[in-house]
Amino acid sequence: MFLALRELSFARGRFSLMGVVIALIAVLMVLLSGLSAGLVNDGVSGLKSLPASTSFAFDAGTKQDNAFSRSVVDDAQLAAWRNHAEVTEASPMGVSIVNAVTDAGEQVDLTLFGVEPGSFLAPEGHGLEDPAGIVVSGTAEGLELGTVVTLDRIDTELEVVGFTDGQATFGHVDVAYLPLQTWQLIAAGEAPTGSAPTAAQVAALDFDEYSVIGLLGEAGSALADGDAEILAAGDAAAATTTMSLEESFNASPGYQAETLTLSMIQWFLYAIGALVVGAFFTVWTIQRSHELAVLRAMGASARYLLRDGLTQAAILLLVFTAVGVGIGVGLGALMPEGMPFALEAPAIAVASILTILLGLLGAAVAVLRVTRIEPITALGGAR
Repeated sequence: MFLALRELSFARGRFSLMGVVIALIAVLMVLLSGLSAGLVNDGVSGLKSLPASTSFAFDAGTKQDNAFSRSVVDDAQLAAWRNHAEVTEASPMGVSIVNAVTDAGEQVDLTLFGVEPGSFLAPEGHGLEDPAGIVVSGTAEGLELGTVVTLDRIDTELEVVGFTDGQATFGHVDVAYLPLQTWQLIAAGEAPTGSAPTAAQVAALDFDEYSVIGLLGEAGSALADGDAEILAAGDAAAATTTMSLEESFNASPGYQAETLTLSMIQWFLYAIGALVVGAFFTVWTIQRSHELAVLRAMGASARYLLRDGLTQAAILLLVFTAVGVGIGVGLGALMPEGMPFALEAPAIAVASILTILLGLLGAAVAVLRVTRIEPITALGGAR
């Protein structure tokens, strides 16, 4: 430890330069973590707000990519899941992405979530009693209570009657919750043109199709734990394909492609960090090999020198990763509101720990060469 600190002080210019590189890598890791979390929230925050024990049953054979929009299920499949012993509640949901225009002439995009009022899929604190009422994401811009939106092409009018407590988006589009029967009226092509849906029109509709079936299991149940046999038996009876809540994220538009791309970039940065730190300590070890040989001749063990080199790397990585994280958090706070960016402590902590651990791994590989330095080198025996 004594030698490590003395060398850090003596060669502070070189170590500071290396530290700046580590700090920049840490800044990039924080920004990428924030962008990843922001994109996830912007893509599936409407689903993330549901209970963790939720699963979704899609029609059998539905392609997983964008499955919420592709799938079509009916009352028979819903009844099969409602009769399942492991299911606490099975509730249908309709999903569709629409373009609309507000009464102020502003264009908006909305993801319509048709849900049964009072079900676990419905937003908390809102009854959805009005057939023409919609509850919109709290982050939606250009909308306020009483705003009337007119859906493109069909000219059906819906009125904003509430907002969710936080962000509720799907496929990077603000979610608008509405009664399931109103969604069915729109999906069936029987929604009124130039006016709002009425209770009489909804009651007269004969349409038993939905997009998916939301399944709620008790915490710790086989359904909640994703038991493959239980799910397979239920799917066989209902002719569906079931996904857990997290698996269903991949069924939203573009989610998998975005997350895989950002994950690949992050892992490349981790690898680059490890290689850069390893290269620095390789050069540093070569430059001071004669001094290390003198220490060996004075009785220092190879283990002592190895521990000393790793201590230097640990100090460097800890200090400058902390500096980089601080700068990254500061930059993240300055991001514009329109950017899908969210600073989450767990994601930043994981990124920081991986940066440090992989940097230490690179340093360990580099300083292993001190174990091959012989004391005879101090006497010029290697010359």
